[in-house]
Amino acid sequence: MSAIIRRLILLSYANGARNLYPPFLSSAVSRLPLCFFSVSSSSPSEPPESHSSPSRTRTRTPLETQFETWIQNLKPGFTHSDVVAALRAQSDPDLALDIFRWTAQQRGYKHNHEAYHTMIKQAITGKRNKFAETLIEEVVAGACEMSVPLYNCIIRFCCGRKFLLNRAFDVYNKMLRSDNSKPDLETYTLLLSSLLKRFNKLNVCYVYLHAVRSLTKQMKSSGVIPDTFVLNMIIKAYAKCLEVDEAIRVFREMPLYGSEPNAYTYSYLTKGLCEKGRLEQGLGFYKEMRSKGIVPSGSCYMVLICSLAMERRLDEAVEVVYDMLANSMSPDMLTYNTVLAELCREGRGNGALELLEEWKKRDPVMGERNYRTLMDEVYFLNKG
Repeated sequence: MSAIIRRLILLSYANGARNLYPPFLSSAVSRLPLCFFSVSSSSPSEPPESHSSPSRTRTRTPLETQFETWIQNLKPGFTHSDVVAALRAQSDPDLALDIFRWTAQQRGYKHNHEAYHTMIKQAITGKRNKFAETLIEEVVAGACEMSVPLYNCIIRFCCGRKFLLNRAFDVYNKMLRSDNSKPDLETYTLLLSSLLKRFNKLNVCYVYLHAVRSLTKQMKSSGVIPDTFVLNMIIKAYAKCLEVDEAIRVFREMPLYGSEPNAYTYSYLTKGLCEKGRLEQGLGFYKEMRSKGIVPSGSCYMVLICSLAMERRLDEAVEVVYDMLANSMSPDMLTYNTVLAELCREGRGNGALELLEEWKKRDPVMGERNYRTLMDEVYFLNKG
């Protein structure tokens, strides 16, 4: 290194050291290009040329300037509230992380749960998932005291990631062992909702049903009162696994928690009972729902219609079809075809044609193509 470069380095440390950003800053500052002006180099034995231009101090970038401004605002003895306010004021999550890391290294200060909560939310909002995962691991390792909002925030993030469900339950178990940060209704809602999203196949449903049972028992034993949304998720889990007696038991318990069944409650029960082969009970829940003026879901309608048609209870099936159309919902082609085919097998082909004509008038979604397809099917069955 030439003598002039050595002198420049010593001069910069003596007069402008505070202009250099700390070595621990994240990508918000360290990723920015450096704008040093080049200095002509020469061998140590050669004296510098007299016409060489003096070096100029590099221009600080806007992000560096913004970082230094916030650091100067955080006066010695700053509190957790000061740090939280500084973090919330940042629109750039990288800059917020720089401030978070810098404050953590100051003597006499340690981040609390509110600071970690704010920083994790900033990282998630800014789509810095790796930053968020690193911060979560620090919290789980005991970097700060526990709090229910912080841990619920972590559980929500983990439940939204396919491979972090186990970490969400690790946090939940840590909450169970705590004295002052027990799981609340939001905690159980997040975990149950995440489990229900994985109930896509019958064999997979049974794998996760055990976790739903355990969460339900722990929720009751901890004194958390479930709302209608949570109870509906539990009923749905049992109904999906065809554990309809358990689903009915939860339904009967709803008044004890001050919850009223809604369209989802009755629809889950009706579908589960029909799929289980207990059509009469499913029809009973449908009638109870309609007597209260509650409209079932479209899938509930179609499962009930197909079940009635397969049991040769065709008049009831047709009645449910008309009820579905009256509520501005349209059966799919399978549902229409099931009812019409069973009518033809019963020797009521002409009645099937008349019904098809009537349904076409009432169902704007059927369309000409589907109408002709169903018409061809009815003609084919009548000839057979």
